[in-house]
Amino acid sequence: MFDDAESRKPVHAAHQIGQDLAALSVSDLDERIASLRREIARLEEDKRRKQASQEAARAVFKF
Repeated sequence: MFDDAESRKPVHAAHQIGQDLAALSVSDLDERIASLRREIARLEEDKRRKQASQEAARAVFKF
């Protein structure tokens, strides 16, 4: 009787850069923005750790 396509739609689909945003609600956009901000923070933290490791290695091998 009812089309259950909406019920099969993933609740939190992964965001793809450049994807069409027309079908997303304001709430969906807010969730994706928050998710992307968390991912950016995670990437920046990993970058800081790797830079610190590289600097420590340079200091060890610099005589």
